[in-house]
Amino acid sequence: MRGSDRPLAEVYDVAVLDLDGVIYIGHDPVPGAADALAKARAEGMRLAFATNNASRTPSATAALITEVGVPAEAEDVVTSAQAAARLLGERLPAGSKVLVVGGTGLRHALRAAGLRPVSTAAERPVAVVQGFAPGLSYDLMAEGGRAVAAGALFVASNADSTIPSPGGPPRPGNGSLVQVIRTATGVDPIVTGKPELPLHRETILRTGAQRPLIVGDRLDTDIEGANNGGADSLLVLTGVADARALLSAPERERPTYVAEDLTGLLVPHPEVRRAGGSYACGGWTVGPDFSMGGSGDRIDALRALCAAAWETGDAARARKAWDSLS
Repeated sequence: MRGSDRPLAEVYDVAVLDLDGVIYIGHDPVPGAADALAKARAEGMRLAFATNNASRTPSATAALITEVGVPAEAEDVVTSAQAAARLLGERLPAGSKVLVVGGTGLRHALRAAGLRPVSTAAERPVAVVQGFAPGLSYDLMAEGGRAVAAGALFVASNADSTIPSPGGPPRPGNGSLVQVIRTATGVDPIVTGKPELPLHRETILRTGAQRPLIVGDRLDTDIEGANNGGADSLLVLTGVADARALLSAPERERPTYVAEDLTGLLVPHPEVRRAGGSYACGGWTVGPDFSMGGSGDRIDALRALCAAAWETGDAARARKAWDSLS
C-alpha cells in the first residue's frame, strides 16, 4: 500500500468507480458518496462507472446513478455487457447470431457491436453470452446449454458468485448461474467482466484515461481487476470487503490505497513508515509483536496493520489486533 501527499482526485485523471457497494446498495445511496464525488469532480477528476452488472443498459444505469445524487450520462457508464459484445464483435463476422442468456443490457450491447441477439438454439447461434438478469428462466438457460453443447462459443459477462442485497445476505450472482450451463456441457466460459482484462480494456478505450484509479468494494473483482490491468486502486469499506478480509488479502487482491468511503478521494494518504520491525502510519504504530499503540484516524491503524500482515504473512495476529480496536 502506498502513500500520497496529495489528494487522489489531484493525482489521477479518471476515477473508474464500481457501483453496488460503492455508490449505492440496491437502490439506496451509500451515505456521503454523492457529496464526495461532486467534490472530486470539482477538483478536475473525471468519473466513469464500470459495472459487472450486464442486466441494465448504460442509459438505465446512468439514470439509477443520477437518482442517488451522482449526475451521470450513458457515455460515463461501462458495462461487462459492452466488454462481452466487443470481444464477440472482434471474433465473429458482422451480423452473427448470439444467443442471449440474460437481459436487455446484453441485447443492447450486441446490437451496438453489429451482432444479432437470438433466444433459441434452433436459430443456430455461433455464440452464447450469459449475464445476470432478474427472473432469468430455466428454459433460457437450457437453450444456452443446447447451443454450447452444439459448439457455440460460450462467453459470460462476469463470474461474481454473489451480488449485494440491501439489509440481508448476498444473493446468487452470475457466477453461480453460469454453473448451470458449465456443469451441463463441461465447457468453461470466456469471462469478460472484472477481474478479467476485457472490461478494464473497454473502460480505458471508452474513457481515454491516462492515469486511472480503480475504485471498488470487492477485493476479488475490483482490486484484482485493477492489478491485472496494471492500474492503481482504492478499496472503500462500504460494501463487500471489510478490514479483516483486507488483512488476509493475497497479493493479487491488495489495493494501492484504502479508505472508509469515497471521501478517500479527497485527502492525502499517509505512507506507512517501517523502523526496527515496527510499522507506523499517521498516529498509529504496530510493534513487531502486533501490539497497537497511538491515536487518530483508525484507517491509519489499518494501513499499518496491512503492511505488517502482508510483509510477515501473519494475517491471524493482524486480525486479532484489529479486533481489539473495534
